Amino acid sequence: MSTKRLQRIDKVVNEYVEKSYTAGAVVLVVRNGKIVYNKGLGYDDLSTKKAMSKDAIFRIASQSKAIASVAVMMLYEEGKFLLDEPISKYIPSFKNPTVLDKFNEKDTTYTTVPAKREITVRDLLTHTSGISYAGIGTKEAVAIYAKNKIPSGIGTPDYTLEDVMARLGKMPLMHNPGEKWTYGLNTDVLGYLVEVLSGMSFDAFLRERVFKPIGMNDIYFYLPESKFGRLAALNTEDKDKKVMKVTGNQGNYPTKKGTYFSGGAGLVSTATDYAMFLQMLLNGGKYNGQQLLSPVTVNMMIHNQIGDLSLGHKKFGLGFGLTTPAEAARITPSEGTFDWGGYYGTTYWADPKEGIIGLIMTQKVPNSYGDLGEKFKVLVYQAITKLN
Repeated sequence: MSTKRLQRIDKVVNEYVEKSYTAGAVVLVVRNGKIVYNKGLGYDDLSTKKAMSKDAIFRIASQSKAIASVAVMMLYEEGKFLLDEPISKYIPSFKNPTVLDKFNEKDTTYTTVPAKREITVRDLLTHTSGISYAGIGTKEAVAIYAKNKIPSGIGTPDYTLEDVMARLGKMPLMHNPGEKWTYGLNTDVLGYLVEVLSGMSFDAFLRERVFKPIGMNDIYFYLPESKFGRLAALNTEDKDKKVMKVTGNQGNYPTKKGTYFSGGAGLVSTATDYAMFLQMLLNGGKYNGQQLLSPVTVNMMIHNQIGDLSLGHKKFGLGFGLTTPAEAARITPSEGTFDWGGYYGTTYWADPKEGIIGLIMTQKVPNSYGDLGEKFKVLVYQAITKLN
């Protein structure tokens, strides 16, 4: 990769900072296991003009999903369950699921019909269960979940997985399992499955079985006090869509002593820690001398698991969006690249063919300039001088 051509990343990100489209970003690029670019650009905190540091800790929200999915697949490898078993075998509240039939917006009452089949573990890993999201899901789900105290997993440190899953299991599905792709609280259910099967809290399982072995020392559900100062400031937009720092306590949830460990949205991490996790997957499940998963299992996870269903041009594996030939024709990452992002403006991808990991971390909601993530892909791939 051309070091000179990689400098174009600086120019574009700094332009977004100067135009007040974003406060700042941490950018990290890996090629064939080596870091080729890693910088903090712009500002961490607009109010103090604190520069963005490479070791800033970000709210990674839905980037938690890949990590929770790996934890589940580690237990799958131990023979604890099969992917097409009903989740109710391990979490009884999900027995005999129902599907929403009629919904009254005025008083949030509803009727249901029995689901055609039970939800499987595979349905949860692929977001085809029919479970929706609190806050950002279908309007019916948002109302029903709010009434029943089902949290989104973002900024919801209270409750426990056990008590929330007992309630969620009784909620109606938005469609029959396997019929559609619906983004939802599936990965939070999987976090509780890890607790049930391992006998450990989800937090402890990730720490002992995933984070410590591969050297991820800056990833948490809730930060230790010694690292509060490294949590990147949260930003939003003013009426002119210019970036401004969030006031109040909205982004402070990682500094709480929380008890809700959301596999779907709860983690905070540095770019470097997350890159180690992605490199482990590109290495066929191995990093830092530790084999977390077999290459066979990793291969399953990064292949289409949703059949003829689609997400635009993309497919979905067990925890990841997947680049199809149609998507690879639209944008630079190779066919077979796996990716996802987070609500607060973090994005990653890992490209097995070219050995590339790309991470760009910002902290801004809403964000009218999400095209920076797409431009970042172009800026990384234009720096390649020789294909693998």
